[in-house]
Amino acid sequence: MSLQSAATRVLFYPTLLYNVIMEKISSRKWYDRIDETVILGALPFRGMSDRLIKEENVHGVITMNEEYETRLLCHSSQEWKSLGVEQLRLSTVDFTGVPTLEHLQEGVAFVHKHREMGHSVYIHCKAGRSRSATMVAAYLIERHKWKPEAATNFIADIRPHILIHSRQRQMLEKFYLSLTHSESPGNGG
Repeated sequence: MSLQSAATRVLFYPTLLYNVIMEKISSRKWYDRIDETVILGALPFRGMSDRLIKEENVHGVITMNEEYETRLLCHSSQEWKSLGVEQLRLSTVDFTGVPTLEHLQEGVAFVHKHREMGHSVYIHCKAGRSRSATMVAAYLIERHKWKPEAATNFIADIRPHILIHSRQRQMLEKFYLSLTHSESPGNGG
């Protein structure tokens, strides 16, 4: 285990507690609806599943966390499945991790599959600020053909405490370029 990985594990519960406290004492919400399909949020604790399914029509969950982050507090893939919810795990290290281009593409395809079925998708990491916000930005970039800055600004208007780091912004630029390049005349798109 790398030093970075060990550090993120040590900081996991203290920073999760911070998120819980901030939701109680500030204007932060545990999750926010971004559009008719996507909800961006923090860890979906087991006790939240009925509300997410019944009130928010969630039938898809994209988990940007590593397995240890969700093991004790959230449903496993099998538990989600028993509730009629499909989970896609795209493990990304907390604090410094950047979703890969392949993960962004896979996540966007997952959202569109559920969108076509009229379902909502809950996209989360620990706090719903960085890893998952990057995935939501990729979805908005692909869906609306927005530039990365427009997508992140749109999310920030709804969920002001997002924090997309420079390396995540660079990956969103790469994702945007992959879309615009593939859609250019003569490139088979």
